[in-house]
Amino acid sequence: MKNRGKLYFRYGTMGSAKTALLLTNAYNFEEKGIPYLCYKPATDTREGKSVIRSRIGIERDCRWIYSDTDIYNEISNMHLSEAMLPEWILVDEAQFLTPVQVEQLARIVDDFGCNIICYGLRTDFQTNLFEGSRRLFELADSIDEVKSTCSCGGKTIVNARIDGKGNIITEGAQVEIGGNDRYMAVCRRCWNNKRIERMTKDSLPFD
Repeated sequence: MKNRGKLYFRYGTMGSAKTALLLTNAYNFEEKGIPYLCYKPATDTREGKSVIRSRIGIERDCRWIYSDTDIYNEISNMHLSEAMLPEWILVDEAQFLTPVQVEQLARIVDDFGCNIICYGLRTDFQTNLFEGSRRLFELADSIDEVKSTCSCGGKTIVNARIDGKGNIITEGAQVEIGGNDRYMAVCRRCWNNKRIERMTKDSLPFD
């Protein structure tokens, strides 16, 4: 009887060390000789190469997932060629997966017994669920929050998008790649307060 794997979803706001956790797991698997693979959606191509890099500076090579990538087919081909299947698959930026790709990951778990850990954001800068995250909430065997703290001491919930002056932006495309210069993780209360401040400034008459 084949091993029974699990599909995990670890979500948190930007800057909550999700990627660092992924890379730590990859290091531990490598040290123990456990076969694994790292994946990352090609939506975030800031590095210019297929790597997963943490804000603390560590990185690891990975396979890119494009919008038309069939992840199940890749693993199935490994199985058919009698290559060693990964015991663990680690996926960074999982919010950018398509719902179909999340379903493919679930099938990999069920058909091949692999364990898959997806790391990603829950919601966008408008507090709406990403499609990939929504499907992971619906299908994952285990869901955990990677918590981090707002500057006020509360728990971060919102990935607030900001302009060059640090003002909250409330409109725009759902996906806009950026780091600390474009996003700030805050609690819901701070997000609401900053939105009110922005709306108040915008409503003031010009001198």
